Amino acid sequence: MEAGVLSAQLWSHFHLLKPYNYCILHSHPPMRVPCPRFIVKGDRKTIYLWAMGICVSVQSPEIHQADYSQEENTLYFAQNAANDENRKLGSLWSKQGSKGLNQDAAILYQDYGFEDGVFCGVFDGHGKNGHFVSKMVRNQLPSLLLSQKTSMEMIGRGRVEKLDGESMHSLNVLQWGEACVSAFKVMDKEIKLQENLDCSCSGTTAVVVVREGEDLIIANLGDSRAVLGTMTENGIMAIQLTTDLKPGLPGEANRIRKCNGRVITLKEEPHIQRVWLPDEDSPGLAMSRAFGDFLLKNHGVIAIPDVSHRRLSPDDQFIVLATDGVWDMLSNEQVVSMVCGADSQQAAAKAVVESANAAWKRRFPTSRMDDCTAVCLFFHKRQPQSFPPVWT
Repeated sequence: MEAGVLSAQLWSHFHLLKPYNYCILHSHPPMRVPCPRFIVKGDRKTIYLWAMGICVSVQSPEIHQADYSQEENTLYFAQNAANDENRKLGSLWSKQGSKGLNQDAAILYQDYGFEDGVFCGVFDGHGKNGHFVSKMVRNQLPSLLLSQKTSMEMIGRGRVEKLDGESMHSLNVLQWGEACVSAFKVMDKEIKLQENLDCSCSGTTAVVVVREGEDLIIANLGDSRAVLGTMTENGIMAIQLTTDLKPGLPGEANRIRKCNGRVITLKEEPHIQRVWLPDEDSPGLAMSRAFGDFLLKNHGVIAIPDVSHRRLSPDDQFIVLATDGVWDMLSNEQVVSMVCGADSQQAAAKAVVESANAAWKRRFPTSRMDDCTAVCLFFHKRQPQSFPPVWT
């Protein structure tokens, strides 16, 4: 069933909980579930019922604004830490390049769905409408993911009673992975349903991280990247947690070619593999997975994320998510070094972006600079400058 308006009869089965991130489903037993989406049109509230298990809409209005073009590129959302800098767990920063509109978007969502939960992500839009797509995904994916995770828990409820602690933990991680894949698919369909948004050759990457307790769930789509900073005897070491999903990777190229897509380079860009239609020299997408880009969805470009899990250790200090505008200029080790040397945790993301921006100007003074965006999430409250040197 497609999303549809919730009838008065169905609405009677739900009760909204302030601040409208959850609702109570009056089932047997009653369940507290996340609400996917909330849209306000004038004085009317349009509420949607989703077939994949969960019900209504209501993510906070700070996240779901109607006019994506007027929104900020970065969003820090923390219900219980909005006015308390000491409770904030990280920072985000974005800087426009010289190609036009800043098509990057980023979010750091504290108090996400469960006690001490965190959702963070960066989204690198491309194409004519990439700035709309990146913000749309940034705004809607967090609630979609929560609703899909709740659906997985409901489906697996009968199995939980028979599992020990370790098996329950493994099941929870598995459910997060399945929820990521499902939520990304639903998000892509939602983009396609936008009547006034042409995404045939527009889309966005996404790299998102969910922290639940000591577990990190990482979902990657495209060529943005997640890098972990972890303590060693020799200093902080950078560990890349994602693979840049580009057409030149053998597995990605094989899938695209099996779907009759072409993976070739341009003479003026021999180092960049791009995806082309079977019989046309367009559109030349420089990544193998993305939201949107529907012209290539029948030719091997997919919206299925690469999902991984990491159990945090006491040595793990922080994670950095950034768009390729950063990684094209700075190595993993350089980015981790910038975070360690920042004046504070709140200044870390800006330090990374400003460093990448300076590198663009220094190395390619006549080229069009890319947008640069970073999110830094810290696992411990300590000053970055107290870190030992970075291990390279």
